[in-house]
Amino acid sequence: MRIAVSQFDPGTDPAANADHLVKSAARAAGDGASLLLAPEGSLVSFLQDPTAPVRAAQPLDGPFVSALAAASERHGITISAGTFVPDPSSTRVHNTLAIVQGGQLVAAYRKIHLYDAFSFVESDAVVPGTDTPPVVEIDGMAIGFATCYDLRFPELFRVLQNAGAQVLALASAWVKGPLKEEHWLTLLRARAIENTCYMVAADQIGRAGVGRSAAFDPFGLPLLDLGNADPGYGLVEVDPARVDEVRKVLPCNEHARFRIDPAPLGAAVGATP
Repeated sequence: MRIAVSQFDPGTDPAANADHLVKSAARAAGDGASLLLAPEGSLVSFLQDPTAPVRAAQPLDGPFVSALAAASERHGITISAGTFVPDPSSTRVHNTLAIVQGGQLVAAYRKIHLYDAFSFVESDAVVPGTDTPPVVEIDGMAIGFATCYDLRFPELFRVLQNAGAQVLALASAWVKGPLKEEHWLTLLRARAIENTCYMVAADQIGRAGVGRSAAFDPFGLPLLDLGNADPGYGLVEVDPARVDEVRKVLPCNEHARFRIDPAPLGAAVGATP
């Protein structure tokens, strides 16, 4: 199976950002990809404007996700991209990863861990989700999805692996800062190794995003690094036989000695600095 990774710097116009991803989906489908993975917050530029998510938020049946859903049906490809969805009970929003397939929304993950760290306070505008991240089957492979700051919480990825994930897919807007690029690549590689899964990540680039969208195989071998390409695009081959091979040599699941609880802590879940 082939995964296409989109690395770009979303602008202030959600329609233009949707158009960028629709064109990327056509390219990815032409390259034989089954999944296009796009960054967190692909709906609108928000890293330097914390008010943008609330201002630009759309329901999941709004024009942004609808455009991606139509492209998924037209090109026969699954698309995963970050958006912001209004929270009906507050003035804040949900940081949501929308996954569309065959013209339909098949999963929507509301980010659990909010980035209240490194002087950024995501919870000012975002309500944390309370549901376990999804595992979606795409062309016979189980893909577990997560968003950005989730990367710092290894238990979430173990939950995905325990639910059958062979590939871990991360949509991110990893903010630039001291050692942040080192943290990004180190943690991506660690999540691949400790879960014996492929790890594939799409990140924002631009004035505030690190870029460096990357992929690692289940043994931690590097498969992709888009560097500072703006916009960037790359392809990753993932093979269930490789997952089986690594897990035979390194049977971590069989050696586990702690129970895995798939239920998040609930509405109180948030970031800790």
